[in-house]
Amino acid sequence: MKLWGIDLGGTKIECAVLDSDKELEVIARKRLPTESANGYEHILSQIKKLIDLVAEEVGERPSKLGFATPGVLEPDTQLMKNSNTTCLNGKAMGKDLEALLGIPCQLANDANCFALAEALMGAGKEYPNAEVVFGVIMGTGVGGGLVVNSKIIGGHHGIGGEWGHNILEENGDDCYCGKKGCVEQVIAGPALERHYERISGEKKSMKTILEEYQSGNNDHANATIERLLEYYGRAISTLVNVLDPGLIVIGGGVGNIDMLYSEGYERIKKYIFNKGVITTPILKPRLGDSAGVFGAALL
Repeated sequence: MKLWGIDLGGTKIECAVLDSDKELEVIARKRLPTESANGYEHILSQIKKLIDLVAEEVGERPSKLGFATPGVLEPDTQLMKNSNTTCLNGKAMGKDLEALLGIPCQLANDANCFALAEALMGAGKEYPNAEVVFGVIMGTGVGGGLVVNSKIIGGHHGIGGEWGHNILEENGDDCYCGKKGCVEQVIAGPALERHYERISGEKKSMKTILEEYQSGNNDHANATIERLLEYYGRAISTLVNVLDPGLIVIGGGVGNIDMLYSEGYERIKKYIFNKGVITTPILKPRLGDSAGVFGAALL
């Protein structure tokens, strides 16, 4: 049986087809630009165009489709919300896709798809007894996805796993969600770059800040990375205290910083409700940027 998935990103749309009879072997992968500036209807047309191209390549059409989406469908209204591709918000995207394609479509937030793929195909294969897997995204934004017993937990409001919009720094920077000091406004890449500029008066990339921290010659870089490590430890501790997952997987560009898995791991001990003892495996993803589209196919 072939499993079809679409990862709908802000700049690209990717389709992947997996063969469930051959240990989820990848049969086909193809991308098209999203061109979201052209609006909602154009995005739908790009999705259909991509599916047509892949169907021609594999010699058959899908009977159903999974979609990893920015934002999520509101369970009650079935309208999209919380999407940074703003033209999707307020749209009945699931219903519209089914009408356009003529097949059942299952939609889930891209962070949840990331968590599902890593749980079933990626890092989770190293920890098969992990009933609860949490997938963290730390990049230009901060998000999360929750998988329990191989199933996404979307939650009553469809916001299960939305770790990035809990308040981490009281009276911190404004967040687009309406609060101040959300996790995303403290330890996402742009937030850390903004902090560096605020204390140094210079604008530098996260990559440069990290390099200068490692050189040991930049006090402002030291302060910025110290801020990351301390707040990371505090933020991850809340996940452990509430969910106590058997595995946490950290995706996104900031998640590539090796210190998060050593010094950052030590910082969690200061805040965990377990007398400073933590044994939770916290890993980098094993699927790279494929996790979203693979998770969509697994829906």
